Amino acid sequence: MKRCFLTQAGPKAIGPYSTAVIQGGSCYLSGMIPVDPATGRLAGEDVKVQARQVFENMKTVLGELNLSLADILKTTVFLTDLGTFGEVNEIYADYFGPDYPARSCVQVSALPMGARIEVEAVASLE
Repeated sequence: MKRCFLTQAGPKAIGPYSTAVIQGGSCYLSGMIPVDPATGRLAGEDVKVQARQVFENMKTVLGELNLSLADILKTTVFLTDLGTFGEVNEIYADYFGPDYPARSCVQVSALPMGARIEVEAVASLE
């Protein structure tokens, strides 16, 4: 049975969607942008600062579900400038290494609130 989850500690959804949906042995995290949960605003303009905030938000939400970044099987990274790929990889490696999840990374023309990065993920409940 599908179970929808809305975060209490992480950034609130800015649209009609769940923070995460749990089905079977998987947890599907909605795309996270670099919103500071305390202020509801973007965490800076630098892509590295924004990437850190995204991964901190993911840690917070996963923690509410008794999961961690180590449980993530697959991520999709959306960047507004693929030229920042290397900078984002540095931060990504700090949070996910050395057992990295599978990943896709694509450039998009725009993201909500003017964010430079968004990341969605699938985590294992097992």
